[in-house]
Amino acid sequence: MAIKVHHLRPAPGAKTAKTRVGRGEGSKGKTAGRGTKGTGARKNTPASFEGGQMPIHMRLPKMKGLRNKPRNKVVFQVVNLDRLAELFPNGGEVGPAELVEAGAVRKGQPVKVLGSGELGSVSLTISAHAFSESAKEKIAAAGGSTTQL
Repeated sequence: MAIKVHHLRPAPGAKTAKTRVGRGEGSKGKTAGRGTKGTGARKNTPASFEGGQMPIHMRLPKMKGLRNKPRNKVVFQVVNLDRLAELFPNGGEVGPAELVEAGAVRKGQPVKVLGSGELGSVSLTISAHAFSESAKEKIAAAGGSTTQL
């Protein structure tokens, strides 16, 4: 006989009946798991109450000063000149799409070219969202050109 979904049952002892506390001496009655006397045995106290000790939210220091996080900050994907010379040794046109294809930057984010390293004799026509001054100078010196997007 094939087993079916309606034949499934929990393992014996996996399900136990809910204990109803405070319902008479015979069944977890009397104090109902609250111990004897004291504030905790009576009515409600907030979970954060620490028995009159200075609570943790008042013991911890307040954070002072201005947290100036610019909401419109542009985070660039950066590429250095030595990396460009390595990826495109034959020169030619280089844009964000070619850089993504080469695995130098991530797709869909602005690209900035920085001037670390040397291009050597590689002449590149680079289009990017931003350039550092040193990068512009080195590209021009190598016989290439820059286009800001």
